[in-house]
Amino acid sequence: MSWEAINAISQLISSIAVVFSLLYLALQVHRSTRVAKIAAQDSAATALRDVTKPFMENPELSRIWRVGLENLSALSREDQARFFHASYQFLKAFETIHFHFVYGLLDSQLWEGWRELLRHYLAAPGIAYYWKLRHELFSKRFQQFVKSLEPPAQHFTVGSLLEPEEAHTDRAGAR
Repeated sequence: MSWEAINAISQLISSIAVVFSLLYLALQVHRSTRVAKIAAQDSAATALRDVTKPFMENPELSRIWRVGLENLSALSREDQARFFHASYQFLKAFETIHFHFVYGLLDSQLWEGWRELLRHYLAAPGIAYYWKLRHELFSKRFQQFVKSLEPPAQHFTVGSLLEPEEAHTDRAGAR
């Protein structure tokens, strides 16, 4: 076997090794992307859970959130300030969730649920008022997204979900 043949065989083996290395790298990148998406989806759920968890654990905060959503003027100025702080945190969590979706880190089916939840809360009078006053605290992209959302025919939040059936019928019209 000549040196040229040995050289050709070694180049062939090297080329095959490079191809396998590239395939392995592509597989690792794919796995890494999948892990990043799962982490982003978990992060989105955790962000909103962290904002809403105090409402479940503290009856006073729950009352402020529930009443503020539907009738902000029924709260004292101090409670309105608490409601505004909670609204900011709530909307910032949604801004992060939206960011994850825009960059392809959130499954579209999961995003559909998040988007629908946001539509309902943005239609609540208390959040709508806060958004009108403070929308500039959020990214332009998120502001444009919120502006593009159509309000639901009938909004449901923790402030309105537990109303008697008649109230839902009155608000939405005859069924």
